[in-house]
Amino acid sequence: MADKLYDLMDWARIEGVVYSEEDAPREILGPQVTKEGILIQCFFPGAQSVRVETLSGKKAYPMTLEDEEGFYAVLIPGKKIPEYQFVITREDKEQICRDAYAYPNMITEEQEAQFAAGICYDIYEKLGAHPQTVQGVDGTYFAVWAPNALRVSVVGDFNDWDGRVYQMNRLTMGIFELFIPGVKTDMIYKYEIKTHSGLTFLKADPYANYAQLRPENASIVADLSSYKWSDNSWMKTRKKEDMHKKPMYVYELHLGTWKKQQDVLKYTELAPLVRDYVKTMGYTHVELMPVMEHPSDESMGYQTTGYFAPTSRFGTPEDFMAFVDVLHQAGIGVILDWVPSQFAKDEFALASFDGTCLYEYEDPKKGIHPQWGTLIFNYGSPYVKNFLIASAFFWADKYHVDGLRLNGIASMLYLDYNRKDGEWAPNIYGSNENLEGQEFLKHLNSVFKKQYPDVLLIAEEATAWPMVTGAVEEDGLGFDFKWNTGWVHDFMEYMSLDPIFRGAHHDELTLSMVYAYSENFILALSHDELFLGHADFMERMPGDESAKAANMRALLGFQTAHPGKKLLVMGQDRQDVYMKDLLKLYHSYPALYTLDENPDGFEWINNMEAEKNIVTFLRKTKKKEELLLVVCNFSALTYENYEIGVPYNGKYKEIFNSDAVVYGGEGNVNPRVKMTRKIECDERPYSIKVKVPPLGISVYSFTKVVEALTDNKTAKSKKKTVPVKKMDLKKELEEKINKEEKISKAEKPAKKK
Repeated sequence: MADKLYDLMDWARIEGVVYSEEDAPREILGPQVTKEGILIQCFFPGAQSVRVETLSGKKAYPMTLEDEEGFYAVLIPGKKIPEYQFVITREDKEQICRDAYAYPNMITEEQEAQFAAGICYDIYEKLGAHPQTVQGVDGTYFAVWAPNALRVSVVGDFNDWDGRVYQMNRLTMGIFELFIPGVKTDMIYKYEIKTHSGLTFLKADPYANYAQLRPENASIVADLSSYKWSDNSWMKTRKKEDMHKKPMYVYELHLGTWKKQQDVLKYTELAPLVRDYVKTMGYTHVELMPVMEHPSDESMGYQTTGYFAPTSRFGTPEDFMAFVDVLHQAGIGVILDWVPSQFAKDEFALASFDGTCLYEYEDPKKGIHPQWGTLIFNYGSPYVKNFLIASAFFWADKYHVDGLRLNGIASMLYLDYNRKDGEWAPNIYGSNENLEGQEFLKHLNSVFKKQYPDVLLIAEEATAWPMVTGAVEEDGLGFDFKWNTGWVHDFMEYMSLDPIFRGAHHDELTLSMVYAYSENFILALSHDELFLGHADFMERMPGDESAKAANMRALLGFQTAHPGKKLLVMGQDRQDVYMKDLLKLYHSYPALYTLDENPDGFEWINNMEAEKNIVTFLRKTKKKEELLLVVCNFSALTYENYEIGVPYNGKYKEIFNSDAVVYGGEGNVNPRVKMTRKIECDERPYSIKVKVPPLGISVYSFTKVVEALTDNKTAKSKKKTVPVKKMDLKKELEEKINKEEKISKAEKPAKKK
């Protein structure tokens, strides 16, 4: 039997296993049917003895030590591979385990081919660590893409972090895989990678679903299938809604700093607090700064290492599912910041993953961000594109998120982004466009929207790149919305000026309407305005505390009335009574959101009052009776009897005024309904006179006055037709106008502030 065993063994490949340089260990290790019987080979370094025990019949077969490093073999009789286990003796202690090489590859050739083509969008179901039961045996299936590695092993506490044990099997396209019986949920692991130069190092799993709490950085086996969702109603409703025509006011927050406490709150503790605050205020969505795993707190999550794992700072993957679920049940959408524009260069993560520039461009002129000190994904690699697109799919699939906001895509579109001359190379056409980055974004948007048409994709793009929200079929990038960074920059610059200097910068207030309909915009007063060297919004406002507060109310009011969806970063809604009422106004009047992307939804009344710092405009729907008149005064003066042209005859009622006493203002409001006069103003046939509050915004709703109740119809009697008598409203209107004039004359003259 010993001679037969010796003749059956491949000594060259056994040497490869012993020296940890074998990338097809399943061809040597595990059970093999031969003419002589069942050959079983194993490698357990440091074992004193190993025996095979069959589970049926409880037969034991001592194994022969064929290499002193720990390579064992045995030939057992039979033609059918029995169920068996190893009994390993080390220092008089026995360990029992199943044979990891007795189980087949679980990735199909079709999936490999799709991955190689960059179109296996659910590859996260195979790559990574997946607890499962195979042939009745519980364990975890591991798979990782490392095409340039000589050998890859799974290491963890379950094998004493010994890379000689659990060497993985290479597939055709450079994926290494192995099912390891007995590895359970919550066990930590990494991949040990050996390069052709002999260098050996450890890497966290790029597709891991969970990771250790920093500063530790190993991956953790997680089961994402056990959570039971309770958001069916939300998910069904979401499919029916068109957010382009719905109110959308997003509250942006960072989970780690939203509630400052001695101990960091967990997802499950944060969920009811966030829900209650957001619901009470009236926001429609939350946007979370990146929750994907990241090593540095200072990066706020924007230097990501785990593209398939919510950070363990706040709990488990299941805890984050519960967070999303709680908000969905309260009718609140969840948007995640997602960063395909860069990744952290930490050695344990994606950087030089298999000893080569696998995820990043090899050329530093394309692969390194000079500003941020991070690495740039190789958008020309189909495997890398598949990695990123699969990440986007993953968050929509496993976590039910309602949107992804892509950070910094300008750096993906331009080769010379934040680079000096000589630090970048032009494309094949000699221009500065990153053609691969552009194609990736189109690819992402086209396939993602087919799978998840009701999940938003939002771009932060700080240049004038055309058609960011244009259809891919028309050479656009295909996003649902784009942050209007131009509006934010201009408006914040304008608002930071003392009112006496604002007149010279009036165009910064009105310029946004020149391009307002070139994209589907979100007016994002975001973290960028706080964390990139800027002060708190209110601190940037001029004047004393009272003036700062008034300016801030005007700022938020103008944002709300301006066409486009809205976003406000945490901490900037401190005047909560005001903000709550402003959001109530926003939800209550369809004119403020229904036609955000249609020029028919906005009309200037007067945008030329630069010396007064006043703009007046209309927000509209297709229904005339839903018209709103908006008056914004960015000067510190109150204007009494300010005449405004209006398009329709009728009543105009002030429904919101930021200078109301309840908001901390001085009470320069208009309590009485304003009746139109047939006096031309602002090139319109009718006009009203109102009091305009200083550093404030006021909004008026319109009610139509019926001038006559007849349109030449007649009423019939038995004997003859009698014309219906017209109601003479002229006298009634004249009386009301005279009354308004008397009231206006009795008002005191305006005071300078």
